[in-house]
Amino acid sequence: MPDHAPRHLAEGPRVGIRRFRLADGAEFTARARESKDLHHPWLFPPDDAEAYARYAGRLIDDPTKAGFLVCERETGAIAGFININNIVEGGFLSGALGYGAFAHAAGRGLMREGLGLVVAHAFGPMRLHRLEINVQPGNAASIALARACGFRLEGFSPKMLHVDGAWRDHQRWALTAESARGR
Repeated sequence: MPDHAPRHLAEGPRVGIRRFRLADGAEFTARARESKDLHHPWLFPPDDAEAYARYAGRLIDDPTKAGFLVCERETGAIAGFININNIVEGGFLSGALGYGAFAHAAGRGLMREGLGLVVAHAFGPMRLHRLEINVQPGNAASIALARACGFRLEGFSPKMLHVDGAWRDHQRWALTAESARGR
């Protein structure tokens, strides 16, 4: 019988990364609903079918975005997601990362492994030069992940992004292809 399972773009010891599919909606939204307490007040992934279809559709169709699901290799379960937004080509060759773990996977190192795979994919096949992560200063878990994956703190942007009904301050963390190779 042919194997119709989606192939991973890259694999590590415990996780693989693959692109979003519309068919992932039921699992993704269930995981998002289970993870509301973990994500609040930092992140609000889609938690119903209609919102997921819009969200995934943008990641699938918009060339300035690339969405990746971090999946456990053993079970195939979606552990989290990592998106590269605002992809700019030409002389800039950069993108802005956003990510979130789901509650069942939080604290297990799966997102660190997954982010490493996405970074390697971004600096390899995608041919990007720079990745940036914008994090609210109180989001200790997200800052720890950025730091653990070699991103460096570059600055502070007051009232940078509109999140949860207000303009929020963010720290800017970045990594270039050269600094990633030097790790």
